[in-house]
Amino acid sequence: MMNRRKFLQFAAAGVALSAVDKTLLAGIPEPVMMGNADTQPLLMPNTGRPYQPVATLNGWSLPWRMNKNVKEFHLVAEPVKREIAPGMVANLWGYNGQSPGPTIEVVEGDQVRIFVTNKLPEKTSVHWHGQRLPNGMDGVSGLTQAAIEPGKTYVYEFEARRAGTFMYHPHADEMLQMAMGMMGSWITHPKNMNMHKVDRDYVFLLNAYDIEPGSYLPKTNTMLNFNLWTFNSRAFPGTSPIVAKQGEKVRVRVGNLTMTNHPIHIHGHEFEVTGTDGGWVPKTARWPEVTTDIAVGQMRAIEFVADELGDWAFHCHKSHHTMNAMGHDFPNMLGVSQQGIAKAFSKLVPDYMPMGKTGMSEMSDMAEMMDMPLPENTLPMMAGKGQFGPVEMGGMFTTLKVRKDMAKNDYTDPGHYAFPKGTVAYALDNSEGLPIEHQAAPTAGEKPITEFNVRKPHKMSHD
Repeated sequence: MMNRRKFLQFAAAGVALSAVDKTLLAGIPEPVMMGNADTQPLLMPNTGRPYQPVATLNGWSLPWRMNKNVKEFHLVAEPVKREIAPGMVANLWGYNGQSPGPTIEVVEGDQVRIFVTNKLPEKTSVHWHGQRLPNGMDGVSGLTQAAIEPGKTYVYEFEARRAGTFMYHPHADEMLQMAMGMMGSWITHPKNMNMHKVDRDYVFLLNAYDIEPGSYLPKTNTMLNFNLWTFNSRAFPGTSPIVAKQGEKVRVRVGNLTMTNHPIHIHGHEFEVTGTDGGWVPKTARWPEVTTDIAVGQMRAIEFVADELGDWAFHCHKSHHTMNAMGHDFPNMLGVSQQGIAKAFSKLVPDYMPMGKTGMSEMSDMAEMMDMPLPENTLPMMAGKGQFGPVEMGGMFTTLKVRKDMAKNDYTDPGHYAFPKGTVAYALDNSEGLPIEHQAAPTAGEKPITEFNVRKPHKMSHD
């Protein structure tokens, strides 16, 4: 049994125990719920086989109880509220209080039993994406099992046969339920803790929503034109950073349950793709990259040594996927002066937010200077502030923060990076605004150069 102390530890971290009808669910482990959208502390195993736990970005791992030699979990499929970022909440469907649901962590060879209770208004099922298991446990409603009707609890039992990175999601009314946020990560750790060992291990899912400004409910029939691209149902600046101590080996596992591919890109480091949902990539088949494309339904594990200090961007390289919910279909207004118009229009049309005369940055500048209100329950298209000003990002964007003094199990945000003197790009102090060219270094016997050459502008005739 999971002891009382373990449950109280999770309650202190923002977890609450769900009220359960003891007569209906006699013998079933009590479901543990989570409402906090921050990255939660690691779930250290105190029963069963040992393993090195993962950190779920803006998420958590689901506690279990041991019943003889079986590891038992309880998932509750239910409507949830998810803060996409400060200032916006979405009415989604998920598991145990959140979307995505909690990460399930087991060890290769574990006997696993998952109770799934349906508190949705329609039937559902759970497919264990990528797992080797008996056909009747695969979770495809109508094909391998009867669907789980509202109010019913079904039980899935199988052995975690293969170590790796997996997902879970419905296979009943899949388009609607996944568009509403029903998904979660599954990690099967190797029996040998020294295999594929890293210092920090992260996991998150790529998901997307179409929620109009002022609305709280996703449009579930959208195929491609989503306006919220998220890491674990969080959009920048709501995403937690990936943190590491300088010199640590870091693994980031990413699963894609959106409707398009995502080239995931890291700054300041290079990585290798070391795993997929099909297994671990042999060392002889790996190569260095700074971007890896993750297609729909795929998972990728990347690994790198966090040896460069700083706050490094980590994001999808599709530019529309690092923008938020204001939409992408307004006209290009480059070169068109709108001085004074935007504020007046916003009084008449609350959703009005034009592209600026000089580019998109002008939008955030206007909004800040004129305190232009946003529509209810939405996010600015480009958001986030750094120590030098607006970051002008959104969506699938976070940061890798590498520090010299991070404690081993410390996953808190260390704040802004303290740049060493002389290591920050700076504005040229040149009254003529012209680029400066350095002369070649002096050869032996020559006097050292004490001046710069300034390139004069070339005069062009206009016949």
